[in-house]
Amino acid sequence: MSEHVAARPGTMDAGGVDHAVVARRARAWGWWFVAEHRIRAMRSYVASWIAIGIGSPFLYLMGLGLGLGLLVDANQGAQGVDGVPYLTFIAPALAMATAMQTAAQENTYGVFGGFKWFPMFFAMNGTPISPAHIVVGFQVSVLVRVMLPLIAFSAVMVLFDIGDPFGALLLLPIGLLLATAVGFAVMAWVATQTEDRGQLSFVERFVVVPLTLFSGTYFPLETLPVFLHWVGWISPLWHAAELGRAALYGAPLTPLMLLVHLGYLVLLAAVTCWLSIRTFRRRLDK
Repeated sequence: MSEHVAARPGTMDAGGVDHAVVARRARAWGWWFVAEHRIRAMRSYVASWIAIGIGSPFLYLMGLGLGLGLLVDANQGAQGVDGVPYLTFIAPALAMATAMQTAAQENTYGVFGGFKWFPMFFAMNGTPISPAHIVVGFQVSVLVRVMLPLIAFSAVMVLFDIGDPFGALLLLPIGLLLATAVGFAVMAWVATQTEDRGQLSFVERFVVVPLTLFSGTYFPLETLPVFLHWVGWISPLWHAAELGRAALYGAPLTPLMLLVHLGYLVLLAAVTCWLSIRTFRRRLDK
């Protein structure tokens, strides 16, 4: 029996749309409806998205590898950095840094705008789509945005024989896990902001940039003064970069530290996801 035939009287409009069925689908798949909405909106800037997503990894890896990398390798000798050429050392960290930066950017003005400038979150909340669906669906669309530069980084590594090809592919799930953790963390804070007084730019200037500089991205964390090591320990970028280096060229990683790195990222994602849903629910249900 078809859904239309089984529908209760009064749930179908003149156009043959069964609103009861639509509501059930929205309650079950609302997160995908939100993600699809944002993914479709990305088509308006797809050319620049592709150009930046593909061009940046190539320029970063080639620029640092052929420039700074030559100087570092010449001074370090055969042992290189962490036992590998400098380009191999920084490649996974650069991929992770890009994933972090992209996730933070998408969750800053994108989330604030969804409440303030183009209040689509309130419109979505007026349907069977729940605040949890909005939060999760938004992050799914961000992961689609993050996927392109991660694929480009992996492709460049394979093309130029940087590390292990299979390890380069493993950077994709690691980068997506990092983007999820960072995305929910930024979202949880931005969702509490009701007015833009310039504080949104602080995320990039005073969180993303310092974490990129002090998370062992361009040099081993151990080369920093001891009193700065804590920055790396709490940085999701450092945990992801360490996982990426172990995957790409077999950097030493004990089973305990593997669990620590993965556990930290998963726990951060879970806690900040819960905080984001709670904040969204409070704001949207007022």
